[in-house]
Amino acid sequence: MNKSEHGGILLKLMGLLFLLGFLALLYAVRHPLLRTAGRLWVVSDPVEQADAIIVLGDDNFVGDRAAHAAELFRRGVAETVVASGRLLRPGVGMAEIIKRDLVMRGVPEASIVAFDHSAANTREEAVALDALLAGRGWSRVLLVTSNYHARRARFIFRRVFGARVTVTVSAAGDSAFQPAGWWRTRAGQQLFLHEVIGYLVARWDLRHAAVWLALPQRARIQGVPLDACISLETCWVYSDCPVYYSLHSPFIPGCL
Repeated sequence: MNKSEHGGILLKLMGLLFLLGFLALLYAVRHPLLRTAGRLWVVSDPVEQADAIIVLGDDNFVGDRAAHAAELFRRGVAETVVASGRLLRPGVGMAEIIKRDLVMRGVPEASIVAFDHSAANTREEAVALDALLAGRGWSRVLLVTSNYHARRARFIFRRVFGARVTVTVSAAGDSAFQPAGWWRTRAGQQLFLHEVIGYLVARWDLRHAAVWLALPQRARIQGVPLDACISLETCWVYSDCPVYYSLHSPFIPGCL
């Protein structure tokens, strides 16, 4: 065996030992890393006065989001609580369930707005709620959602609402997701993976949102069915001309 061959084997051996050492280090610190990853999704902004508290759907089995929203209402954060939820069938939806949970926790029925929609994800829910906010003239809202969902929800709503609405989020604890030990349960693992994928998809879907959100002189089109604007596009009036802005394209297709 010549010197070059001997040196090559030695380098490969050193590389293998380095890799094994690195893997051993990762294994030793796996729990701190996993805890950090879990806590990455949990964000809560300082609680300030708002025009409305919005409880995002769907709430969990025990109603943790509704309970947290009711606590914020009792603290006087807002005079109105919006129970946002998807329709399960005609006349029955998650909004009514969340509304019932809020009433059971001391929120007067007159202070609750049950908002039904057919959104399939958080982005579509934000687009649907934008019409409600525009109609009521609200400019400051506090989102209440589960801890694991807080970062993605804040990102989506701020991109969809734009500078016109100040969006803050208050994370509700969730019995199915404990940031300090989410990997120990199947539910925690599923929620974590769902948020990773959901956040990446949201970043991709809204990558051009700043283009149309920045356009001046915009107002919600009147008389356009909500279903026409709830999926991948949203409808606006720009310079007195109704146009269709795609969340996936920076180009303006022209007047409808």
